[in-house]
Amino acid sequence: MWPAVPKRIVLALVLLTISVEREQAANVGGGGQNELQTQTTAAPSTTPRGLAVSNGKSNFTVQSGTKFTLHCNYQPHDENTSVSWMRRMGDSLQLISVNTEVYSPDPRYRISFTKPGDWQLHVQSVNFTDKGYYECQVNSHPPIVYSVYVHVVVPELEIKDERDIPIKNKFYNSGSTIELRCLIVRVPQPTQFILWRHNSTILNYDTTRGGISVKTDILPDGAKSQLYIANVGPTDSGNYSCSLGEDTMTWISVVVITGETPAAMQHGCAATAANLGLLTLLSAVLSALS
Repeated sequence: MWPAVPKRIVLALVLLTISVEREQAANVGGGGQNELQTQTTAAPSTTPRGLAVSNGKSNFTVQSGTKFTLHCNYQPHDENTSVSWMRRMGDSLQLISVNTEVYSPDPRYRISFTKPGDWQLHVQSVNFTDKGYYECQVNSHPPIVYSVYVHVVVPELEIKDERDIPIKNKFYNSGSTIELRCLIVRVPQPTQFILWRHNSTILNYDTTRGGISVKTDILPDGAKSQLYIANVGPTDSGNYSCSLGEDTMTWISVVVITGETPAAMQHGCAATAANLGLLTLLSAVLSALS
């Protein structure tokens, strides 16, 4: 580990770096010995002076609800040199970290260092507001600044019935099969598992009920997941949700009808939320009379 630097000295160096003309920093991106790059997966360079990473990225896309890591590679490093991560907010810069010390109050930020000179910014639980420019700054002479733009995509989820009609409520006859389809778009390569839930029970791994099948297909811009539940009964009524990660979810309400019912209910016609309680009560009455 590098020797600790007093905070007052560190902050003074950071302010000095920010005040340096941007034209000086812009001259660094041409691939010379003191070039600084950001990347997402490549290992730190072993170039003896500065950095030259051929596959560094100046922008990339991350999915909401996931995490990402930015790599800032710079060497050599001494006690008089600091490496800072900043976030550009309009015309101003928000200080995230200096060396391995985090100054931002956001608990989702974390800094790690891997020898010989990889300063990594980790951001957890990404949301849409995290999009924008992130800058790595080195208070060398001349100062070095490199920017990377992070795009954040928010997946869109929609549940449809077996006829591919979007629904919010669905009615099934007792003994029939529930078939629901969850369409996920705006995610070029889903990195998280698609989960189906009945109320709070995860159905993907449910081996107690039996008759449950989940099939998922990856599409060019997202995914489609199909849920099948055979031989349903009243206990299968409730809320059914489809989720991608912790923050992206959609759900519908399912009612399983027993006894003789109107044709519209037998065919699973969608109902309004205002009528849902009345129809559920009707189902219970018909069940009691049967």
